[in-house]
Amino acid sequence: MSAVRRGKPFLLLATREHDGVADAEHAAVLRHGGLRPGELVRVRLERGPMPEVDLDDFSGVVVGGSPFCTSDPEGSKSDVQRRVERELATLLDRVVAADAPFLGACYGIGTLGVHRGGVVDRTYGEPIGTAPVTLTAAGRADPVLGALPDTFEAFVGHKEALRVPPPHAVVLATSPACPVQAFRVGENLYATQFHPELDVDGIVQRVGAYRDSGYFPPHEHDEVVARLRRSRVQVASRVLRRFVERYRRS
Repeated sequence: MSAVRRGKPFLLLATREHDGVADAEHAAVLRHGGLRPGELVRVRLERGPMPEVDLDDFSGVVVGGSPFCTSDPEGSKSDVQRRVERELATLLDRVVAADAPFLGACYGIGTLGVHRGGVVDRTYGEPIGTAPVTLTAAGRADPVLGALPDTFEAFVGHKEALRVPPPHAVVLATSPACPVQAFRVGENLYATQFHPELDVDGIVQRVGAYRDSGYFPPHEHDEVVARLRRSRVQVASRVLRRFVERYRRS
């Protein structure tokens, strides 16, 4: 019997210091992306410098969420955050030049957005919960985002967001409280403000982990969880699955 052929893995760049949340994020990208464990290489940037990355070794790069805020004043950022941002910017120089497959979610949209000249601030932050995300005409025609319905519910929860998208970026999705829910740069670089990797259990876990991080008043924890438990987020994860299907290569 011949061995099963595996394509080149995807690279997940993570920055979550909370081990339980970090492990759950990794598991969620595997599950919703339809990946086997060996098909996703994780690097936890909050633990140490980014290793050398040869883009030819990977099918694509994924950057998940983070406790970091791109728009925080430089003087308030930790040494670790400043290092992570430098390393991601250096990697994005090469990713953009190669138009290599990239998917950034939440922190990833701010990282790519700032790198390409967009403006990220706290104008369009959204409380933890669900948002109705609507595809633009470009989104409906897009080979990745177009796999979703014209309007769908997704999990959100962010202090900052793009106020001005990067020049030449194609806005793919929007929502009533956040004008840029997804965009594309070039042909192969994607970013979403919403979380395609999250299901109900995943976001409830994060609510507990970041209870005292300023996303909501801590005394409202139980109310936030109850509201999330009633949500009906079902299709947002198709972004991850479609990204993997489109860019997986041998």
